[in-house]
Amino acid sequence: MAVPGFQKYFLPFLIIVKDEKEHTINELVERLANHFNLSDEDKNELVPSGRDTRHANRVKWTRTYFKKASIIESAGKAKVRITQRGLDVLSQKPKAIDIKFLDQFEDFKAFRTVTKSGEKETKEDSQEEVVKTPEEILEDSYNNMRQELAKELLDKVKSCSPKFFESLVVDLLVAMGYGGSRKDAGQAVGQSGDGGVDGIIKEDKLGLDVVYIQAKRWENNVGRPVVQAFGGSLMGKRANKGVMITTSKFSQDARDYVKNIEKKIVLIDGEELAQFMIDHDIGVYETANYVVKKMNTDYFEELS
Repeated sequence: MAVPGFQKYFLPFLIIVKDEKEHTINELVERLANHFNLSDEDKNELVPSGRDTRHANRVKWTRTYFKKASIIESAGKAKVRITQRGLDVLSQKPKAIDIKFLDQFEDFKAFRTVTKSGEKETKEDSQEEVVKTPEEILEDSYNNMRQELAKELLDKVKSCSPKFFESLVVDLLVAMGYGGSRKDAGQAVGQSGDGGVDGIIKEDKLGLDVVYIQAKRWENNVGRPVVQAFGGSLMGKRANKGVMITTSKFSQDARDYVKNIEKKIVLIDGEELAQFMIDHDIGVYETANYVVKKMNTDYFEELS
């Protein structure tokens, strides 16, 4: 089965700790994985940031919510223990525990008020929290904004002049660490005169190897014949490595072809081009920077 929704973790988590013993977070992650019969694939599924697995992330957020509701408490480094309030909750034999259930506790309700920053909760917000942790909601929002920006960038790139497109590609390659200086890269790339980019660029600042570049604002999907012709041209350019950039897409046949040849060819389609532009600050600027922090529990460990 897939990783369950966030609130599905609440009741089984509390049942595991009802023995009043200390439980480590790693133990809870493992026992809840067994409870939900998660496959190795499910257990290894990552959250969008890639910093944690989705399953472990939901176990940890369940711990946070329960601590805020005072139904569990810290019992040392990365350890928790059920409280009397938690035992009282289980004595009611609830069929399920969810956020609405936890809202009966004033300390949890105060925590929720702060985290929502005074925003009015909608039915849609409530439903989203059924399946996602706050961290996942934040990351999804960021990814949605990034995808929208990438789409805007690609549309703008397609509308720019051929000369500007050549300059953009040079700027991006230099920002990614290729081509040496901006002057060197500009002289090596963009001399085709056909509305595209065609040339040889240094792979590193010392010029220990070279990469053949071809970039054009194709409208239709780029198929295997075009990529195969590019591969054949590498021999005459003294290059064993090449990069093809298109504002459209590459066919699956073209991508399969570059996997099975001796020369190293990297294909960058329009969506990937836009993502690289975002990563390397080409055509974009920063409007806000949010740093997400977590408590360092090691700091609060007192020496005995």
